[in-house]
Amino acid sequence: MTGMNRRELLAGSAAAGLGALTVLGSEPANATTVQDIGPADRRPKKAVMYSMLPGNLSWEDRFKLAKDVGFEGVEGPPCSEKEAEAIRKASDAAGLRVHSVIFGGWDAPLSSGDPEVAARGIKNAENAMKAAHIMGADDILLVPALVDANTRYGDAYKNSQENVKKLIPLAEKLKVMVLIEEVWNNFLLSPLEYCTYVDAFKSKWVQSYFDIGNVVAFAWPQDWIRTLGPRIKKMHLKDYKGGPGLFGSRGGNFVNIRDGSIDWPEVRKAIDEIKYTGYITTELGGGDEKYLRDIVARFDKILAGV
Repeated sequence: MTGMNRRELLAGSAAAGLGALTVLGSEPANATTVQDIGPADRRPKKAVMYSMLPGNLSWEDRFKLAKDVGFEGVEGPPCSEKEAEAIRKASDAAGLRVHSVIFGGWDAPLSSGDPEVAARGIKNAENAMKAAHIMGADDILLVPALVDANTRYGDAYKNSQENVKKLIPLAEKLKVMVLIEEVWNNFLLSPLEYCTYVDAFKSKWVQSYFDIGNVVAFAWPQDWIRTLGPRIKKMHLKDYKGGPGLFGSRGGNFVNIRDGSIDWPEVRKAIDEIKYTGYITTELGGGDEKYLRDIVARFDKILAGV
């Protein structure tokens, strides 16, 4: 993704605030161990977004650091096929796989009524799928539509459905899923609509990438998890301070995991109820080894249900 968007805003503010927050040790010192959160094949796997790893390190050193601090996977960037080959080599050397590619789709949304923009969006998504295949990833994350003052909701829904369908043949050929994420794009504003949207494709290659933190401003993530159920193939992990009330949203902001308003034990129960054991990827600001170890310790507490 290029250009300023929600993820870049989040990363910028989190990098400035979260790094200092965690290094100062706001989380209790009695860290949960991996043994406390159960066998790896019976629990979700901890992953980290590539942008959270120090950018001044080589790909080899980034993967090594991610593994050393306790992550079990990395979410990679959209990139050229040549770059994907280098990332795959680094991934294999570290024994830490790239499980997903955070493509996005903001620059040329598939909801656009402009045929040239939509065609560019399809081409960009296909390139991301090819890179994901090279890296050995299961999927690309796709934001399928943008709704604004100039884009009607119904048009965004119809256009994006038509254009996502065009990705299915390549998804099936490459064995790379297209996972639809709910995000602050004024689209898919209820879990029931989200289910209907995904089900309409009638394809195992188009499913859900659920972001736990993205719905907190107006809903409860445990409800969405239970409603979406097996459609969820990947999850993003972040926290939000604030949330919904009876008469609207209580304004808030993104914070470090376990420092916000999310009822993590209830979210953990919901994850177990749908029998989800896939990757959950932290989407926060970046930081050094000490910062990343603190994130893993917080993550382990969430997986332990505390």
